[in-house]
Amino acid sequence: MSYNVLAISPGHNGSVCLLVDGKIELYIEEERFTRIKYDANPLKSLFYVLSKYHVDALALAGTGEEMYPSMTWSGENVFTGTVRRFNPNVKVFSYWDHHHAGHATGAFYNSGFDTASAIIVDGAGSFIDLKLKSDFQTAGFETESIYQCSYPNGLEVVYKSLGANDGPKLYTDDKRIKFNGNVNITKAYESITSYAGFHEIEAGKLMGLSSYGEENEIIPTLFYGEDANRNLFQPRYPRGGSLNINSFPELRLKAMGDDINALSADIEEIAKYPEDLKLVQDIAWKIQQDSQRLVGDLIQKSIDLTGEKNIVISGGYGLNCVANYYYKKRFPDINLYVDPIANDGGTSIGLAKFLWYKHCNDENIKIEKQPLTTLYLGIDRNNEVDEQKYLDEFTIQTVTANDVAQLIVDQNIVSIFNGAAEAGPRALGNRSILFDPRTANGKDIVNKVKGREWFRPFAGSILKEHVHEWFDMAGMDESSFMMYAVDVLPERIGQVTSITHVDNTCRIQTVTKEQNEHYYNLIDAFKKLTGVPILFNTSFNLAGDPLVETFEDAINTLRRSKLEYLYVPSKALLLKKKNA
Repeated sequence: MSYNVLAISPGHNGSVCLLVDGKIELYIEEERFTRIKYDANPLKSLFYVLSKYHVDALALAGTGEEMYPSMTWSGENVFTGTVRRFNPNVKVFSYWDHHHAGHATGAFYNSGFDTASAIIVDGAGSFIDLKLKSDFQTAGFETESIYQCSYPNGLEVVYKSLGANDGPKLYTDDKRIKFNGNVNITKAYESITSYAGFHEIEAGKLMGLSSYGEENEIIPTLFYGEDANRNLFQPRYPRGGSLNINSFPELRLKAMGDDINALSADIEEIAKYPEDLKLVQDIAWKIQQDSQRLVGDLIQKSIDLTGEKNIVISGGYGLNCVANYYYKKRFPDINLYVDPIANDGGTSIGLAKFLWYKHCNDENIKIEKQPLTTLYLGIDRNNEVDEQKYLDEFTIQTVTANDVAQLIVDQNIVSIFNGAAEAGPRALGNRSILFDPRTANGKDIVNKVKGREWFRPFAGSILKEHVHEWFDMAGMDESSFMMYAVDVLPERIGQVTSITHVDNTCRIQTVTKEQNEHYYNLIDAFKKLTGVPILFNTSFNLAGDPLVETFEDAINTLRRSKLEYLYVPSKALLLKKKNA
């Protein structure tokens, strides 16, 4: 019988990961089941796994013991108590006080490296109290960490920064741990995200906006060296932060006051507030520039401390694809791997694998590396497609990839539903909305259909064999998990305008037939019609919704929007709304 390890990440982006003999069998994010974006406490996901598989060992991730609600009478946390009801002998391992270790192990094991230095850049990890004899603050939340990792389960802390809402900066004797009463890198980014009118967890929106900005002398200094301007930033560890507008009145937005949610409105509305819009764009640009430079300095610190040239990155800031490309250019001689599930959900993968390798050592089981080769890690939903239920609402026809490619050439937006959903925040062709990348105003068209902010860019999926003909890959041969916003080659600027951002970059996914045959064939069919081996790709959801999980979710998304077409390649079917 197989040995199954289940890991649970209970906080925002709650997830479960099941390993069967060391290989990822399932990775499920709770938001996909509950339809509440970033949802926590993955109980529906847990029940699904327990109904299908036995569990031998359980790893509990998190950022603090208080995250585990307790059960009446037994006093167990709800996750342990639930799993025990299916297997009374389950072995339970709690890693709630090792949040950054979960990020580090996820990135390291996924990378396939034998050894690596793991750099974690996060808003707030586990709360750590070193109980040092000192008159200063010696406890706080993990913010930045460096780990030295080696197979099978070597994990050594090299450097760690702890953030707190007050207290002076203090270094330990060996200079490896910094207690910082200031604001860390990600917390500063979150604070400006809030200033721009978004939830702090939606920092990706600020990243998109930053490309519209430039240097602006009105904006105060954000960082002095590696320390944030504590007079400007007001942290709220563990969650969020804000700017001290009272001390910096030049940042007060004249037309909209402190609340600029109008940034979420149409471009026509934003145009009424040009001074405010420019200020927000410029401070977004400034935090992007400063923060990526500081993370680059952290990479250099890692190299200096360890001599390691294999670098892996995780933590929430790891999803910053603009910064990831910056590292590739700044450090051309290192081997860089950025975890594609760098948010908190990915800690369930890291800790499940860490526990598996511990079991291998205890039981003298042969250890085999299992690098991450695919993100199609969810439940395979192909067998659940029942198009006959929707004959009253949709016309249904059998199609080929060529037929669907022609629809896109004819300026139709086509959604696609296939197999298992992608893990992490990027849609990679199984739960995507597709369009023609050549369309001049394509970004505006699709942003309106999805209900997204006007400034947000879109990604491109390109046949891997053609990527160097279109993009500057900074030494990479592929970007299969869409973790880099790369430069469009000068001679290609203007040819794929709807996916080219204002700074002439594009977040790309390279696609091979081995990775996703249906998607590859569709892009190839589009290439044969147009000469362009690229499709405009965005996640199959509407603004504020998680990625669609089930076929019913896909149908509901069409019902609630102006989307007309749904392509189901596993059954060679195309559904079109009758009332469109």
